[in-house]
Amino acid sequence: MFGILKTLLFLILFFYLLSAIILYIFQRTFIYFPSAFVTHDFKNEVFLNEGESINVIVLNENKKKALVYFGGNGEAVVYSALSLQVLFPDHSVYLVNYRGYGGSTGKPKERALFSDALFIYDELIKKHSSISIMGRSLGSGIATYLASKRSIDKLILITPYDSIQKLAQNRFPIYPMGLLLKDKFDSVKRINKIKAKVLIVMAQNDNVIPFKHSQNLIKNFPKEQITVKMILNKEHNDLSNDKEYDAVIKAFIQNNK
Repeated sequence: MFGILKTLLFLILFFYLLSAIILYIFQRTFIYFPSAFVTHDFKNEVFLNEGESINVIVLNENKKKALVYFGGNGEAVVYSALSLQVLFPDHSVYLVNYRGYGGSTGKPKERALFSDALFIYDELIKKHSSISIMGRSLGSGIATYLASKRSIDKLILITPYDSIQKLAQNRFPIYPMGLLLKDKFDSVKRINKIKAKVLIVMAQNDNVIPFKHSQNLIKNFPKEQITVKMILNKEHNDLSNDKEYDAVIKAFIQNNK
């Protein structure tokens, strides 16, 4: 009996370690879902950073103010172009295709995406009086990082999270994700360095980002700094199809207070 129990424990430990190794090796396939290049009629600007070419869609050229958009983990940002072009006619809008997405070269990694965000901002601020940032889902972590490192006008976070590490720990509770995870996107720890006004938009029926992870981010902001809006009867992926969503983000950007 003892021998059977010992063998069983060994097998459990073996498969635990094996699955942990597999999770470690393939972890980025759980975070990034690169979208292919989609042919479109919008202007495309290429930013060269660290030997990689980052494709950025440009809308409403030559406006005084700018808005930079960072999309979700599997999003083809071109599909948001028309709506953002109409919503923000007084802003030049830049939709970033991450490394490996939408014809951009390279592979997506936290450090690389952060570097690209800083580089794009530093290039754009040369020709715009101010820059606002909008990040959706995965992009909320990039937007939060950029807002903590540069002076921005306003920050919009759509279905945001506290950190990818906490999301991963919630999904894989038996593994020490703090040790295994390479890309942690810890937005909470960057909050105290953000000075801009912040709008957070959530979907009532979000089936990707559990409410507690958005709430944990929200509670760490000073109350006077943020506006929080819950869009009812919407899920993670169809949130932007709601007219109320459009109205909320447009009003936030247009508000001069």
